[in-house]
Amino acid sequence: MIIGRSMGSGGGDQHVVIDYLKQMQAENPSFFYAIQCDGEQSNPNIFWADSSFRMNYSYFGDTVRLNTSYITHHFRVPLISITGLNHHGQPVLFGCGLLHYESDSAYIWLLQNWLHAMSENHPVSITTEPNHHIQMAVSQVLPQTRHRFCKWSILRETQQKLSHIYQTRPSFDNDFANCIHESVSLDKFESSWQSLLNKYSLINNEWLQSIYNVRHQWVPVYLQDTFFGELYPKIPEQTLNLFFDGHMDPTTSTQSLFKQYETATSYWNEMELKADFETTNTMPLLKTPSPMEKQAANLYTRRAFLKFQEELVETLANPATKLEDNGGFTTFRVAKFGEEQQKTQNISHIVRFNSFEMKSNCTCHMFEFSGIICRHVLSVFRAKNVLTLPSQYILKRWTRDAKRGGGMEEYGQELTNDSLNARYNSLRHEAIKYVEEGAKSICIYNVALDALQVASKKVSASKKQTIMVNNNGVVLNGEMNLGNGSQEMGYQSRHLKEKKIRELSAELDNTNKKCEVYRANLLAVLKDMEEQKLKLSVKVQNARLSLKE
Repeated sequence: MIIGRSMGSGGGDQHVVIDYLKQMQAENPSFFYAIQCDGEQSNPNIFWADSSFRMNYSYFGDTVRLNTSYITHHFRVPLISITGLNHHGQPVLFGCGLLHYESDSAYIWLLQNWLHAMSENHPVSITTEPNHHIQMAVSQVLPQTRHRFCKWSILRETQQKLSHIYQTRPSFDNDFANCIHESVSLDKFESSWQSLLNKYSLINNEWLQSIYNVRHQWVPVYLQDTFFGELYPKIPEQTLNLFFDGHMDPTTSTQSLFKQYETATSYWNEMELKADFETTNTMPLLKTPSPMEKQAANLYTRRAFLKFQEELVETLANPATKLEDNGGFTTFRVAKFGEEQQKTQNISHIVRFNSFEMKSNCTCHMFEFSGIICRHVLSVFRAKNVLTLPSQYILKRWTRDAKRGGGMEEYGQELTNDSLNARYNSLRHEAIKYVEEGAKSICIYNVALDALQVASKKVSASKKQTIMVNNNGVVLNGEMNLGNGSQEMGYQSRHLKEKKIRELSAELDNTNKKCEVYRANLLAVLKDMEEQKLKLSVKVQNARLSLKE
């Protein structure tokens, strides 16, 4: 890619970024980047995404988070990240950018290029900071996506705007939190809000009026019917900033940005592998004799199962009371056992059960919001003797098989069953089984290690051959100038044969990296086994000596 204009005073740093993106695209032709130049600005806005971003998005692109906190807090590098949550509740990256100037058009440009890189597949929901530029961009680029403001940002700013109230009226903090978090219906929130304003004489407070006007974009009760993937919504979510936390700080320079970027990416890849291994190779402690709990333990990842288990255990304290029975349709009230009547009315939920289709809907909408079934519906299942979890309540994105088969959307010919995603997951699952077998004895370990070394050489040879084909011109480095701000792009659609070659290159690169991780794990396991074997040998020898004496 050639930049057709001067970079201004910050050009040196920007050329570091451009050179890195060029190198990434040379190594992986499916790497995507775009540049937006503005004649009045010295530095361009930049966006990039690689094939792993699109792969992650195909499985977990139902809800996304646009993190602009590094701009808000005036970090040296104006990094923007677009992330989601994988099946372990860990952050995964969908896109990155550097936004040197903020405007409606800049965010529109960013989201349009990100959506293009994701093959125009719109997410169900998006969470952002409460920023009017972002709000305009989301409404234009993602009109069907539910847009939520970060609740914790609004609560934090409320503490700043109303610091005098927090200091002079300590009870306000608890009352305000209860109004936001404990309202189980729209009517309950409205009445609690009005009571709060009256109690603290804040009816004419401009800040409270401004956040009330946008309540449908941040107050939980207005958003509970949309999927946001939060397993613990009452705990302050740090996932807007989490991916690069500990890797970025206000002093991080452009020169060191990509080193930190690669470190963060490697860290979360390793965290996912560890969570996969734990889920696959260990069994969680079951707390009930319910066959549904055992079923869930075998289906869900560990993180999702623990949330399901929490809800299942709570059914013991939340009995279902039948209100109406109309043939195959039954209505229940579910409330915490032992609460006084008035309080029970405030926290109870209504569940309607359809015995013909084995379906229930609850007024708490937890399943719609998080993808895990709630204690209220599970209490009704107990009352109706439903012993196993119906398939419609098992959201694939929370299962250990979330990355097998098709994802959220099949990206046309790029993500068919024999594509990069399917092959990647097949190889990974086979590799895990290979590690397990190889660790069983020193004899098998030696055979496994030899086989890995042979496989590694074959993969490297195949990769070199593919790179030679690419360098001979079969895969071209396509460029695109989009005009209107001198936008430049490094990605174009290609013929099916060229796509297959690119996918193979990315697959081989990923396989090499994963192979090294599994090899390291295997060596660690075998080292531990040898140490244990040595200790056992010493004990046996000591025992024999004792017997002789």
